[in-house]
Amino acid sequence: MLVPAALLVICCAAKAQTPVAPPASSAKPATELWTYSLVVDAYFVPNDVDYGDPVFTANHKRLHLEARYNYESLHTGSVWAGYNFSWGKKLTLDVTPMLGAVFGRTNGIAPGCEASLSYKKFSASISNEFVVTPGDTSNGFYYSWPEVTYSPLSWLTVGGVAQRTKAYHTSLDVQRGFLVGVNHKKWEFTSYIFNPDMTPTVVLEVGVKF
Repeated sequence: MLVPAALLVICCAAKAQTPVAPPASSAKPATELWTYSLVVDAYFVPNDVDYGDPVFTANHKRLHLEARYNYESLHTGSVWAGYNFSWGKKLTLDVTPMLGAVFGRTNGIAPGCEASLSYKKFSASISNEFVVTPGDTSNGFYYSWPEVTYSPLSWLTVGGVAQRTKAYHTSLDVQRGFLVGVNHKKWEFTSYIFNPDMTPTVVLEVGVKF
């Protein structure tokens, strides 16, 4: 009887002396509070110059930062700062008002806004801005890119798109067309066809989030 009792005492003592690991912290490291994305559009414009249009974004909580090139006009860059708002769960509305500085071939300031409304597999979004050129108001212009999309599969998106831009010119003030996109993990690939009933403009887009 003494031996089992002694073993029991030793085991209990050893268990009592085993350090208890502290609970894992649920707080994320500061670096994880930032999210980034890079989207590059390749424009193939009939009877005009083909060009690339990269857009880089960074988000930290509600802060939104963005940098673009060839977006407002060719050989023109812009930097943006804005604030992210979001409402709803099933029906979700996201709105980001922004203010940008435009420089290069076109110089000015630009108030803008990005907004999206999503419900299940449907989504409607718009990115728009008005470029103001101090000292020469005749060069000011309004830019917009609205989309309406449907995702029949988790990796597939189809929809309609329009664009009003100064980067290239056609006989139409507003370009309109359709899109087909696929995604895999952090990557997205989308093809846009503008003015399919005329001489079409093709835009191939690749995006990544990290």
